[in-house]
Amino acid sequence: MTDARSAAGRGLPARALVVGLARSGEAAALALVRRGVEVLGTDRDEGLDTGRLRAAGVEVRVGASAGLALLRGVEVVVKSPGIPASSPLVAAAHDRRIDVWSEVELGFRILDRPIVGVTGTNGKTTTTELLGAIFRAAGRSVAVAGNVGTPLCSLDGSLADDAWIACELSSFQLEDIVTFQPRAGVLLNLAPDHLDRHGSLESYTAAKLRLFENQAADDVAIVPRGFGQTPGTGRRVEFSADDALPAEPAMVGLHNRENAAAAAAAAASAGIGAQAVAHALTRFRGVAHRLEPIGEVRGVLFVNDSKATNPAAAECALRAYPGARVIMGGSRKGTPFGGFAEVARETGVAHAYLIGESAAEIARALSAVGVPHSLDGSLESAVRGAFAKSAAGASVVLAPACASYDQFRDFEQRGECFREIVQGL
Repeated sequence: MTDARSAAGRGLPARALVVGLARSGEAAALALVRRGVEVLGTDRDEGLDTGRLRAAGVEVRVGASAGLALLRGVEVVVKSPGIPASSPLVAAAHDRRIDVWSEVELGFRILDRPIVGVTGTNGKTTTTELLGAIFRAAGRSVAVAGNVGTPLCSLDGSLADDAWIACELSSFQLEDIVTFQPRAGVLLNLAPDHLDRHGSLESYTAAKLRLFENQAADDVAIVPRGFGQTPGTGRRVEFSADDALPAEPAMVGLHNRENAAAAAAAAASAGIGAQAVAHALTRFRGVAHRLEPIGEVRGVLFVNDSKATNPAAAECALRAYPGARVIMGGSRKGTPFGGFAEVARETGVAHAYLIGESAAEIARALSAVGVPHSLDGSLESAVRGAFAKSAAGASVVLAPACASYDQFRDFEQRGECFREIVQGL
């Protein structure tokens, strides 16, 4: 099926600057080159492998030496999600009234396919992957992309004519959309996150809600029951964890039932029936690093929730495994821990093992509500300490409530390290 709104108004520049040349930046640059756009790419990392880009004809500049001269003759800047608006190049582009696009904005302009966009603080990857499973269960062609790790632009040239795209969208990606218009937009939830980048909950919320701003009357805006006003004119559909579903999800936790309800609503908006939804719900068991049981050692269950990079996500893990020994901590994102500590108390956390740069901050919050805890420094020390105190039938859960960048490259590396430590017990 071809999107009726097609590529009208999705014009591309003659010359573009791509800022950040990791996965999404590389995909954006290559997609532009394929369309005859003159592309200049830049990245601060002088050790980055840019051979594929250079071979394709991208002019590559690495390091900081070129400065603002890179903007000369540029009509559009395409920036990677990790680069903030305060970056000198991006700020200068805005000052010079040069358009700034996210990679998903470019992807929308070059891919003539209907998109189901999924955003929210927590559950995005799970819901997006579940949507992919539902489409496949219905025999429909679908690609899963976006913040899940597959850049939208990387789908260029690989999609069937009737394909849909299930696209996970972060606030960083939505900051710089212009025309991006999902056929269905899903907002799962909102809780404080990335306040170190956005500055306030209001700014973070505004970035998330941009998902809906370009929607027209024939689009669908899917939001939690009772959620406030959203921009755009899409038809509103609400969901909640207690919605009737054609089958109960195989995934653990009330929050995953809520994710399933959102996915079912999105699938219905795409004309998919209850039978395919039921088939997917009973078979889909979640994604790596998200409430992922990784094995038992002497009767002790170990659960990897490294993807719980904010307090609200970690609270879901505490509720799914009440009374667990929990490993928490990591790099700071500006989010408070008071409410999280209350949930730790309510769910009977047996002991919290705290790691990383936020350990002392979490310790203060836990002390205030009487949750037992210790400062363990490293992930390995925490795992071994928790295992030593656990009897058969107990659970040890990695639910950091923090980003990973103080000790690890990303949450995936943190989760894999946790897995390796457990395997070595």
